[in-house]
Amino acid sequence: MARRLVFAPEARDDLRGLYLFIAERDGEDRAMAYIERIEAHCRGFADFPERGTRRDDLLPGLRITGFERRVTIAFHVSTDTVTVDRILYGGRNLDALSEA
Repeated sequence: MARRLVFAPEARDDLRGLYLFIAERDGEDRAMAYIERIEAHCRGFADFPERGTRRDDLLPGLRITGFERRVTIAFHVSTDTVTVDRILYGGRNLDALSEA
């Protein structure tokens, strides 16, 4: 059974910031293509939510997975929903998640 995918406000902000960062350096088309690939990757969690590495040491139920070697996606799974909590670019510190 596929779960519903939700992007937390912080994850949406992360995507927006990443888009602006890439658009400034490489153009809007390249930025949009990258964001769309990240979103497509996240949509796959609806069907296969148990991906990634459990990081209960940061937050109970937190899972972490990489995307194209530059992005870390933090998410958690409930009975009917997968929530993308953060989308961290370029090695941003995961420990900040436990402070939220």
